[in-house]
Amino acid sequence: MKPIIREHNFLTGEISDKELNSKQLKIWEAEQEKHLQILSSLEEKSATKEAAKKSALDKLAALGLSPEEISAITGA
Repeated sequence: MKPIIREHNFLTGEISDKELNSKQLKIWEAEQEKHLQILSSLEEKSATKEAAKKSALDKLAALGLSPEEISAITGA
């Protein structure tokens, strides 16, 4: 089943649902792929940021700072 597009004619008040035509479907699929790539990129950035945060906290602990001192410095 193809995705559906809802058209609303404001002059007549008519609302109709139609399957996407081949051109609209190609555009929709390209947009879906672009959104998936953006989502994947954001997930990778989040994982990288979390890994960097853990590394930084581990290095502070390796310097001999207590959890309370690390919390005071980082606010975490």
